[in-house]
Amino acid sequence: MKGRGATITPQPRYLRDEHDDFDDGWVGDLEAPPKLITTVTDETARSIISRNQSPDLPFNQSVNPYRGCEHGCVYCYARPTHAYLDLSPGLDFESRLFAKRNAASLLRKELGATNYECSPIALGSNTEAYQPIERKLRITRELLEVFVATRHPITIVTKAALIERDIDLLTTLAESSLVEVYVSVTSLDHALARRMEPRATAPSRRIETIRRLHGAGIPTGVMLAPIIAGLNDDEMEKILSTAAEAGAISASYIVQRLPLEVSPLFQAWLDEHYPLRAGKVMNLMRAMRGGHDYESDFARRMKGRGPIAELLASRFKVASRALGLNQRRSTLDTTLFRKPEQAGQLNLF
Repeated sequence: MKGRGATITPQPRYLRDEHDDFDDGWVGDLEAPPKLITTVTDETARSIISRNQSPDLPFNQSVNPYRGCEHGCVYCYARPTHAYLDLSPGLDFESRLFAKRNAASLLRKELGATNYECSPIALGSNTEAYQPIERKLRITRELLEVFVATRHPITIVTKAALIERDIDLLTTLAESSLVEVYVSVTSLDHALARRMEPRATAPSRRIETIRRLHGAGIPTGVMLAPIIAGLNDDEMEKILSTAAEAGAISASYIVQRLPLEVSPLFQAWLDEHYPLRAGKVMNLMRAMRGGHDYESDFARRMKGRGPIAELLASRFKVASRALGLNQRRSTLDTTLFRKPEQAGQLNLF
């Protein structure tokens, strides 16, 4: 379907019943499916700060203003979360979105709790905080305003040029060492990116975003995620050098992950768009996962294991060192945090 990433719509795994369209011979050919329209449902969230104890993540707190993501990245590890809403991790994930309209008020409440301890919050760790609906809804900007008022450190990973809208707030945070931004660049090949990430910002425009954020004094890095052996791994050095030239000071990468429904979604996508490479790509992926589609072990899920994974790690290390990346990473300051009620009192003077 044009403009969409998933090529199939698997049933939510928690539903008891499954439904399939088929021709019973009475009405002739099945009608073509209607055009898929993105819908946004307001959600009144009960809490907004999520916490984790995963040793392979660089943060233990995160805030997600949306459920689902219109970017439609076929490889997205967050797709299975839509099953909790009895919706498909396929096309539903990228077309049936939920907006947490009360996110900013909840954030103020939770930051003001007496037992809250400040540590960096990852903004948009599960789904894109700057996806297209943010242009109108502005929930992410409201959250940033809370972070600015409370002087709370944050990190952001995005593949959207829309983040440039908030350079004014990000610059304020950067002046006090309160923000780091990573721009995700999966490929510089526009044809490949258009198939993998149909509604995300074009690769060349993301590089320009790195340039503009860096020019505004905002610590900016590049994230190569995911690296897919046999599909985009040959671009690693080129992406790193292009991002470094634009001003990136740090870099990281993640090997393709295929948890739960992501595996059949990704394999169906490969069969549709790259049938001659599908077998090779999956064999290389399984070679980094002990013969499986996926391993959830914390020590392996982000980088894989075996000779191919070791080669990717070596290439990344050599290229990053040669380009001067990861030599002067900024440290986020947690000592400046003030609770929302304190911020409000200070604003009176």
